[in-house]
Amino acid sequence: MKLVFCGTPEFAVPSLEALLAAGHDVALVLTQPDRPAGRKMEMQIPAVKSVAQANGLRVWQPEKIKANPELKAELERLAPDAIIVVAYGRIIPGWMLEMPRFGCINVHGSLLPKYRGAAPIQWAIANGESETGVTTMRLDAGLDTGDILLMRSIPLDSDVTSAQVYPQLAEVGALLLLNTLNMLNVGALVGVNQNDDEATLAPILTREDGLLKLSLRTAVEAFNRWRGFTPWPGAHGIFRGKRFLVHRMHVANAGGLEPGELRFADGELTVGAAGGTSLVLDEVQMEGKARMSGAEFAKGFQVKAGERIE
Repeated sequence: MKLVFCGTPEFAVPSLEALLAAGHDVALVLTQPDRPAGRKMEMQIPAVKSVAQANGLRVWQPEKIKANPELKAELERLAPDAIIVVAYGRIIPGWMLEMPRFGCINVHGSLLPKYRGAAPIQWAIANGESETGVTTMRLDAGLDTGDILLMRSIPLDSDVTSAQVYPQLAEVGALLLLNTLNMLNVGALVGVNQNDDEATLAPILTREDGLLKLSLRTAVEAFNRWRGFTPWPGAHGIFRGKRFLVHRMHVANAGGLEPGELRFADGELTVGAAGGTSLVLDEVQMEGKARMSGAEFAKGFQVKAGERIE
């Protein structure tokens, strides 16, 4: 097929590489503009752009696509069979949805209609799901509401993080995309409407999503949110008036602490959570300080019995 590929982060790279390896004609790649990032705010190019340029593909990085006559004219000239959208980060306008004969095909990191939105992988893990997966769908004007084409699920171990699941789902999505295009090309695939009554949302993450709120959450709930929101926004609270980050944790076998209450015993730094449960803080960081083990932190900061994380 002749294709236009829209994608930006590392999650989209396996799909682009799979299309090229399979012999599809990727006539144009659309990706987000280069952005400053990191402490030094140096310009970073999207992962998809790097791969596209390495393969000699044409790359456009429009700031806007809805009202972009130059882009519209170019896509009309190319007349792609399908437009592939994988973590592009832009809402696809109506004129673009209607252009290709096979439509705009999206690779979405959840088992739709569950987890529609910007952060499906993170929220599935944060909510303690035992499985997740990838869905290919034909985009429409709604938020991830289009017809389902194909779907593949994978199990989620109880200690896996979103950072570990991302590359796995990216590879699953790439293979699923190839199967979807092959079946569409021979007329062997018909979309299935989603059941909106079963839909759940996976909104874009904010820093506040990483707040521990141990008075409201059990140890398992807090642990699952940390797994889902690693590396960002992570898990954090306030200790001695400063931001306190938890980089690694696990659920403790014993309780006996009030929510937020700290205890250092037997070489472990433990904090209480809701429902009489507790967490072991394996690696932590005080704002402005280096990361360290929970034991090193307890000794270095001389954590006293009864001190709390808010």
